[in-house]
Amino acid sequence: MIPGGPRNQRQMELMMRRLGMKTEPVPDVEEVIVRTRTKEHVFRAPEVTILTVQGVQTYQVVGEAEVRPRGAGAAPAPSGGPQPAPPAGPASPPDEDVRLVMEQANVSREEAIEALFQANGAPAEAILKILSRGG
Repeated sequence: MIPGGPRNQRQMELMMRRLGMKTEPVPDVEEVIVRTRTKEHVFRAPEVTILTVQGVQTYQVVGEAEVRPRGAGAAPAPSGGPQPAPPAGPASPPDEDVRLVMEQANVSREEAIEALFQANGAPAEAILKILSRGG
């Protein structure tokens, strides 16, 4: 809430300029992907704005996100654009996760990979699943 009640767009822009703030829309954004260690947050056709405050840029992404396990597959290219190569199969979990599951649960590489797929890439969950089944 802005002190003093609502303001019109021109007043807002003037106040922001006085504070050293500048906004700039990013046109024609097709996709934004935020990757964490185990997940991807995919925004299709989001509204993206760059806010610059005293030389520091902050990106604002507005839209619905599809959350999926990391490496679950890339989105298809928009029509008319280059098509990505088809995936060679399910993406393998990160090697450090596989090693961790192998060491902590005392299982083979194949068992560790399968457990990671079943746990959507979460090493702790994969280890717990293996240990809880007694293997």
